[in-house]
Amino acid sequence: MNATEQPFDADATPARPLTITELAELAGVSTATVSKVVNGRSEVAPETRSLVEGLIRRHGYRRKRRRVSPAALVEVVIHALGGDYPVEIIKGVGQVARQHNLAVVISDAPDRETPGRGWIEGVLSRRPSGVIGVFSGLTEDQREQLVTRDIPIVLVDPSGDPGPGFPSVGAGNWSGGLSATRHLLDLGHRRIAIITGPDWALPSRARLDGYRTALDLAGLAADPELIGSGNFLIEGGRAQAHRLLRLPQPPTAIFAANDGQATGVYRAAHELGLRIPHDLSVVGFDDLPSVEWMNPPLTTVRQPLCEMAVAATGMLMKLVQGEPLPQSRVELGTELIIRGSTARPAG
Repeated sequence: MNATEQPFDADATPARPLTITELAELAGVSTATVSKVVNGRSEVAPETRSLVEGLIRRHGYRRKRRRVSPAALVEVVIHALGGDYPVEIIKGVGQVARQHNLAVVISDAPDRETPGRGWIEGVLSRRPSGVIGVFSGLTEDQREQLVTRDIPIVLVDPSGDPGPGFPSVGAGNWSGGLSATRHLLDLGHRRIAIITGPDWALPSRARLDGYRTALDLAGLAADPELIGSGNFLIEGGRAQAHRLLRLPQPPTAIFAANDGQATGVYRAAHELGLRIPHDLSVVGFDDLPSVEWMNPPLTTVRQPLCEMAVAATGMLMKLVQGEPLPQSRVELGTELIIRGSTARPAG
């Protein structure tokens, strides 16, 4: 019998999930082949893998739930491993994982929005108790592969809408953008620029909306010339700051939508011979540990990354233990931290 011949009705949905033996019979392949697909092994032909995965999605396959043990793992998959941001996330995950005698495995997914096929194959072979993801979400196939293996996932700071099937923890991005801009308005600034993150990132859009709302409440129109499209990277902040500070009427203050871009603003100001905060006030977003040691220390909106990771891992532990979540979306508050990078405008 070949892989396309099926001994019984493939469209008939059974009353219970199928065993490996039943899946193998339905697919016309060996139980060893189905086992390799279930366990994320790579040595299976793409056509056969697609057939078996389709049958699993249609009919269901579930292992008996494993008990959490000291050998169990929590996997953290994050879009980039450089800088302070991932350290804060991993620190929070580790705090909760230790309480449950869980080890932590870290993997990176360079595409922030959705990790690639290589990651999902790896996580299926490692079989962690659960996954903490720092990205927008998964493809439908990836989600089904985790669901059918009883591997729950919770997202931290998702950059897009993860959808109803993905529990997540985020921060008050809109209120953070509002408080950052209000602070600059209260100091007397009126030409306030913003360097956003990528257009596809919902946190960036929310921070921009908070900025616009603060200006509107102060009776000021947002000047499109003062809105710079950034990428959450230092070099992006530097490039946009150079453009803004070379305008015929440059801003007296810049709100950078994350601390990395604020670092780029510092660099651009230095290159143009401007002093912070005497010639230019700067506000960031995140409050990463290193910004307190910038010269001058950075005024920024504190996004509680470590606490967000703690909350997300706590939610994950409930799912691992088969407990329902009281809510699938948790949002923690942000706080403006005033330091030395903001002052009243000169003159």
